[in-house]
Amino acid sequence: MKWNKRKTASLAIGLAVLVAAGCGNNEGAGEEAELHVAAAADLYDAFSAMEEPFTEETGIDVTFNFGSTGLMTQQIEEGAPVDVFAAAHESYIDRLIEGGHMEEETKAHYANGLIVYLYDEEKYGEMDAETLVEEDVQTIAIANPEHAPYGQAAMESFEAHEVEEEVDEKLVYAENVRQAVQYVETGEADAGVVALALAEETGLGYTLIEDDSHEPIVQAVGIPAQAEYEEEAERFIDFVLSEEGREILEEYGFELP
Repeated sequence: MKWNKRKTASLAIGLAVLVAAGCGNNEGAGEEAELHVAAAADLYDAFSAMEEPFTEETGIDVTFNFGSTGLMTQQIEEGAPVDVFAAAHESYIDRLIEGGHMEEETKAHYANGLIVYLYDEEKYGEMDAETLVEEDVQTIAIANPEHAPYGQAAMESFEAHEVEEEVDEKLVYAENVRQAVQYVETGEADAGVVALALAEETGLGYTLIEDDSHEPIVQAVGIPAQAEYEEEAERFIDFVLSEEGREILEEYGFELP
């Protein structure tokens, strides 16, 4: 299947923000730690909800950078100053470990992701794979499958439901799954195949897609080799894996391991 590509400056912007942040930390060595967390876009709502209780509990400030797992993996390989990396699929954590950019003992499985059809409930009522091929669905937003696990899962689901050829020309590729959600919210796309973890906050209709239509989205976190604040990074991961962190993940639509 041919994949369309959408040009974006977000990768450069995200890397510039991380580099600038890293420079600030180097200049302020010895001062209070500010943890830099790179996280998959599907974690936007859940990790935003964790920020305040984590800081209250530990006194550690956190700066988040949310984006495509594949693109952030590349940034880390190129030396971007990241203390914690929460990926949307463990294969990217394994890639960093194999490349010497992360120690294996820091890897932890924190959740499984789920995908949904996202759509205007007033217009479509409900949606399934067959609805996607109908004429009134002109555009379908997914995260770019070349570097986003949720986009890969969407493509696998289309194939499993035998609609990949019919939807091919309708696909609009977003840089990450959160941007795909925004395309549906703004009407730039009629529907989307996106993370359940982002769907509830939209106010749009959504329908869960069966797990067996795609490979499991096994999500993992780890500490990159260039992390400046390893101890603080470990405390953040401990919080994500704690009872409070797990409750927040479950509340926002993740399956717990």
